[in-house]
Amino acid sequence: MRRADTADLAGSTAVGSLVAFVLLTLVVTGRDGATLFGDTGLSTWSAVHRPAVALALARGVTYTGTGLVPYAVVVLAGVVLGRTARERVLRALACLGCLAAAQAVRYAVMTLVARPRPPVAEWATHASGWSFPSGHTTTSAVSGGLLVLALLTRAPRAGRPLALVVGCWSVLVGLSRVYLGVHWFSDVLGGWLFALCWLSLTVHVVARFAPPARSSIPALPSRPDALTTEERRDDPHSRRKFPPQPPP
Repeated sequence: MRRADTADLAGSTAVGSLVAFVLLTLVVTGRDGATLFGDTGLSTWSAVHRPAVALALARGVTYTGTGLVPYAVVVLAGVVLGRTARERVLRALACLGCLAAAQAVRYAVMTLVARPRPPVAEWATHASGWSFPSGHTTTSAVSGGLLVLALLTRAPRAGRPLALVVGCWSVLVGLSRVYLGVHWFSDVLGGWLFALCWLSLTVHVVARFAPPARSSIPALPSRPDALTTEERRDDPHSRRKFPPQPPP
């Protein structure tokens, strides 16, 4: 796909997901943080379906959605994107900046909306702060999305299995927040929409304004036998001997 086509597709996706996120945010604030369709049912189902093994797995998955793991994921994305050591460092820093900026904007939105979390009696893990949009969901989706984009950019076919695993991890982190009772499903949906908008906007900006990557393969040196006859005559180290030319 050409860079212009990529930029147009990413831009359209960013606008669409932004509109969906804004509409969802307006509905949440318009109802003063009250539950939306499906929120209560999923929360109730999760509270009564928590066997010990599933609960332990959900806690393990949800802990990877914040802290060191997402930052390690985006660093890996930068390493995958770079070809040289310098490029890997610069792109890892760019990915870290992308994640940090997304978290800052998400935190600002969360503070403005100020939606309460589900009742504490339903919590099966620790949580803090307001509820919408889900922080774990947004962080894992942005970091996982960056790695998925890096894998599909460098290895469109070979990278698909790992990209699928990373994508599933991002989805499971969001669902674990609902299962553990610390978020409504609409919080998780808001986090996914926010991450999709952020990633699409990032791709649009890179495809539209970033200079095209230069090949890291150096130019092949000229072969010795590609020299012209005149150059060989002037070369004292030439292996071929040319007979003297008769006078005119």
